[in-house]
Amino acid sequence: MAKPLGFKHFVNVDYTMSGDPELAYQAQKRHRHISSGNTDEALDFAARRKKARDIKKYKAKIALGRKRAARKIANLEVLKKRARRQAREMLFKKLTKDIPKAELSFARRQEIEKRLDKMKPRIDKIARKMLPQVRKQEIARKRGSQSAD
Repeated sequence: MAKPLGFKHFVNVDYTMSGDPELAYQAQKRHRHISSGNTDEALDFAARRKKARDIKKYKAKIALGRKRAARKIANLEVLKKRARRQAREMLFKKLTKDIPKAELSFARRQEIEKRLDKMKPRIDKIARKMLPQVRKQEIARKRGSQSAD
């Protein structure tokens, strides 16, 4: 069981920037057991509803950001993320025998997502192979949007 949080845990001092490596190490060691709140657990129903409300509240800002991003050519990190997503989707289709996500029950979808999480090395390998294809898609998308402008 983790120790209860004390006063020091709420003080906002970044000892890693002090220049003293020992002080930085001790601070890092002291805060190691505190989780950032980002867990790998699936969201429960209430949390999903809250997330849906948040997204609805910020939908205009999200749309504006998406529009701005569409004007730019994607960098390597974004292309890697897209390739990873496509590879994951490909394996998802293989596991469900081409049944769409929307037609699966929530429990079945969670079970498949859990299986996919265990396939991370395989997904990364497929994504690396798909990267040139994703790059070509991005270039084609930009060429298409320029001719439309």
